[in-house]
Amino acid sequence: MHEYTSSARVWGLTCPGFPEEVSRARRWTRDILRGSPLAEDAELIVSELSANAILHTASGKESGSFHLALAVSPQVIALSVTDDGGTGTAPKVEHQDQEAEHGRGLGMVSVIAHRVVVHETDGGHTVTAELFAHPRRGGHPC
Repeated sequence: MHEYTSSARVWGLTCPGFPEEVSRARRWTRDILRGSPLAEDAELIVSELSANAILHTASGKESGSFHLALAVSPQVIALSVTDDGGTGTAPKVEHQDQEAEHGRGLGMVSVIAHRVVVHETDGGHTVTAELFAHPRRGGHPC
């Protein structure tokens, strides 16, 4: 392989911040990952991250939106959701009681994904969840 050639493929989708767009994000992810053993986990992660963007940030306000990026290589699937910001704090994993109605989504994502990273962007945050195709002991891809 040429040193400037990558085997990773990257897709992007921007959605208006309406609740019904979460199902669109799930379908989009499912269509791209059709046949992958990680498709169901990826679909669940995208659903949670998209819903969080709409519920907890300016993405869910009038004229709001969120952006999804999906990168796929033989070793890893990386799912990123970027929100419009508008909150004073970055998304974080919270340990909620099992009966809690809110606040458990990012915790669930962190259990499913092999790695979750939160980055600040110009106006908001990007949450990236990585699923490794062949995790080894220690959680690192082969």
